[in-house]
Amino acid sequence: MAMTPALAFEIDATGKGPLGMPPGTFLRDYWQKRPLLIRNAFPGFVSPLEPEDLAGLACEEGALARLVEYDRANDRWALRHGPFEEDVFPALPDHDWTLLVQDVDKWDADVRGLLAQFDFLPRWRMDDIMVSFAATGGSVGAHIDQYDVFLLQGQGQRRWMIDTAPNPASDYRSDVDIRLLTHFTPTHDWVLQPGDMLYLPPGIPHHGVAVDPCLTISVGLRAPSAAELLDDYASTLAADAPDTLRYVDPDLTLPDDCGEIDAAALARADTALRQLHMDDPDRFGDWFGSFITTYRCAVQPAAAEAVPASSEIAPALATGALLLRHPWSRMAWRRASTGGARLYAGGQAHALAVEDARTLAAADAIDQTLYARLGPPGHAAVQALLAAGHYHLVQEDAA
Repeated sequence: MAMTPALAFEIDATGKGPLGMPPGTFLRDYWQKRPLLIRNAFPGFVSPLEPEDLAGLACEEGALARLVEYDRANDRWALRHGPFEEDVFPALPDHDWTLLVQDVDKWDADVRGLLAQFDFLPRWRMDDIMVSFAATGGSVGAHIDQYDVFLLQGQGQRRWMIDTAPNPASDYRSDVDIRLLTHFTPTHDWVLQPGDMLYLPPGIPHHGVAVDPCLTISVGLRAPSAAELLDDYASTLAADAPDTLRYVDPDLTLPDDCGEIDAAALARADTALRQLHMDDPDRFGDWFGSFITTYRCAVQPAAAEAVPASSEIAPALATGALLLRHPWSRMAWRRASTGGARLYAGGQAHALAVEDARTLAAADAIDQTLYARLGPPGHAAVQALLAAGHYHLVQEDAA
């Protein structure tokens, strides 16, 4: 019998697309299962961001930025949080430090454009694009992440080491402010060039070190923990529950022992919880849609101060105006069990036809043609989304 060849940890994607294989094959064989180094995922890649741009962004109020410095002589790590003053960066040495900025896709349209390369994954699973610049030797140490990440080399060279051994060590150092592994024994050691991309599923120990000054673009897909899901769902159910829903025991009989919680009591507690309709698929779907479109969102779009009347939108679009989605807006949709669909935007739900919900969830911009395809409920949803700040109306020359 012919042996099935083992799946490769490294492939060359030249001429085969960013994954080097059909997306369905990647999802079947690698997604949340095993790491993959994809050489030439983006041949001839030119970073949409320069290190100077990243440093400037790290100085902006509201930017989520960190600076990690390593004292090699004493094996000590230092972590600083931004925003930073502009004079911080010229004072740094030419080695052993890393600047990391989260949510760069929300700040830079060219970086946000990279997300189109990952449309084989649910968009609502996307957390952010983080960009890091590291001086020679710069690193954040060996660590483990509990999320999927695609590490695209933007400029320079970075050495990536990973540990794919079963049951790798996961104990952390207690003497540093960042979660660094006490023990790390790599099984793979690669140097990435611009355009190379490393996919890491959750739980893989890894360590990246800049060979020379380099820029790395990290596309992260962070999933909520079961504890986060339970906490939010339980809070939602409790907030909606009327005070009249309670534990009741009209069938109470004389107990054998007044200190015992018997099987009948547990059954009544179970009945009390079931009154919350936890098995209602639409209620559950509405909760999850609302939860996932706000999950880990550091900023919510601000409500608009002035919203054009519904009758003004179509004429404005006819003159070339566009409705542009706010970069912090998160949207998703689902089919309702009773027919039609629900569109979720920043935790709010809108009842729509399936096609309208699908269209709006995908629309980074709404022009005259797209708007005309929507039915009246779709137009009403657009008006509500405008009022909530998810879209804003701009003239085409200002877009």
